[in-house]
Amino acid sequence: MPYTYKYPRPALTVDAVVFRIEKNELQVLLIKRKNPPFEGMWALPGGFVNMDETLEEAVVRELKEETGITFREMKQLKAYSAINRDPRHRTVSVAFWGVVNKPQKPVAGDDAANAKWFSTKLLPPTAFDHFEIISDAVKTFLNEKNL
Repeated sequence: MPYTYKYPRPALTVDAVVFRIEKNELQVLLIKRKNPPFEGMWALPGGFVNMDETLEEAVVRELKEETGITFREMKQLKAYSAINRDPRHRTVSVAFWGVVNKPQKPVAGDDAANAKWFSTKLLPPTAFDHFEIISDAVKTFLNEKNL
């Protein structure tokens, strides 16, 4: 059933901040974007929420589609709603975070050209507002671990 609204609506997306600890270093999983906007730049795995899924289901699906990594217990971090965070249209994203306990090698899929672990201290330039999201997630991780 199509919907028609008198007023524009923002798009809803999710972003996954997945950490691992490798050789006493906190690392985050990023994908290289295959498509515009920000084609060729590194970004968090994520994407649009489908009409028939929850935010939690969407973030698990997007992570699996773009990296091959299965993660079921992610925690909601925060919503990001800056007006111009996505050059295509008005987009609000809900970010989730978690830490993988067993080694998992990412494999790029869907709209990701590459997937790779990066030190949180040596991040490449990132798309959208993903540097801010990663920074917030690092602070949350450190606070939760009392580090």
